[in-house]
Amino acid sequence: MLEGTKIPHKMLSQDAFSSWLGIEIVESEIGRCKVGMTVREEMLNSMGNAHGGISYSLADTAFGFAANSHGKMAVSIETSINHVAEIKAGDYLEAEAIIDIVKTKVGFNVIEVRRGDEVVALFKGMVYRSSLDWK
Repeated sequence: MLEGTKIPHKMLSQDAFSSWLGIEIVESEIGRCKVGMTVREEMLNSMGNAHGGISYSLADTAFGFAANSHGKMAVSIETSINHVAEIKAGDYLEAEAIIDIVKTKVGFNVIEVRRGDEVVALFKGMVYRSSLDWK
């Protein structure tokens, strides 16, 4: 089985979408992961703000990495996000999985998306952990 803190790095190396977004792993430990990225012009919506899918994707990446860091292959079964503040091009965002509740095969995570000290989005996710080990 692959050691837990190495799993997010392996996942990112195989994730073309997160790589396209420019996501980097800032911190990683079992049950917790912080990722970051800079918002680019092509990520803006018609109102000049980051498309909601950008902060969602960043949070979803932190969620997936943290959920899988326990060593079992895990997939999301339900997610939601609350957008709290507008995001502009040039903003550097970090998403951190701050709550990790493991209940047998089902887990729950809360991810904060921040611009500096300001929370710009809150993401919740439920995950199903399979019996398959990361290798």
